[in-house]
Amino acid sequence: MNPPTRNLHHQIVDIIGERIISGTHKPGSSLHPDRMEQELGVSKTVLREALRVLASKGLIESRQKRGTFVRPRSDWNLLDSDLLRWQGTGAVDDDFLTNLGEVRSIVEPAAARLAARRRDDVDLAALTEALRLMTEAGSDTHASVEADLAFHRALLGAAHNELLTRMEVVIEAGLRVRDHLVHSADGWADPVPAHRAVMDAVRDRDPEAAERAVQHLLDQATADVDGLKDPHDPNRGDSR
Repeated sequence: MNPPTRNLHHQIVDIIGERIISGTHKPGSSLHPDRMEQELGVSKTVLREALRVLASKGLIESRQKRGTFVRPRSDWNLLDSDLLRWQGTGAVDDDFLTNLGEVRSIVEPAAARLAARRRDDVDLAALTEALRLMTEAGSDTHASVEADLAFHRALLGAAHNELLTRMEVVIEAGLRVRDHLVHSADGWADPVPAHRAVMDAVRDRDPEAAERAVQHLLDQATADVDGLKDPHDPNRGDSR
């Protein structure tokens, strides 16, 4: 078990990081460590270490005379797993979903083509198990989300490309946010048939069919998220 101080350190990193991502602390704004220590009820050591971590992610910077301030969004390490997770908390930004959807539409069809060519028995077993969990999840939101994540993780792994596999952190962030939104609502489409089509194409070593199946799955994801939007929203139809 981690010592309490370490747990507290992570909590403070999360609190401040989420505030920056959400715009509570806007780019260019100053952070006042003395005030934050009192507000958060932590020691100088804990806060200093938390700020050091946030600085390593490109979120903040400290300079003589100016003090500690939030850096421009263009400086943030947006592919950092914590930043991706923080962007999915609280009120979900449509731009965030759109950006992640676009990344998925670039990465996953290509990964499916490679998976159909390179998959092995271990990969098929992982895809089969994820599909089984998805089938058994039913209306259980948490189980559905975890099964979906497991399937897409297995699909990226089946491509046997080390760098492509590292895109898991981006895909997972988008899926987790999207899945919680969709599976928490009424009337969402059964995800099993679309995912089974992907697995069947990968099993049959059919790259074109695998790519088409993933694209269909992504189109369904777009429709599911769109169904949650206000019909008068000008951005409707722009998320994946």
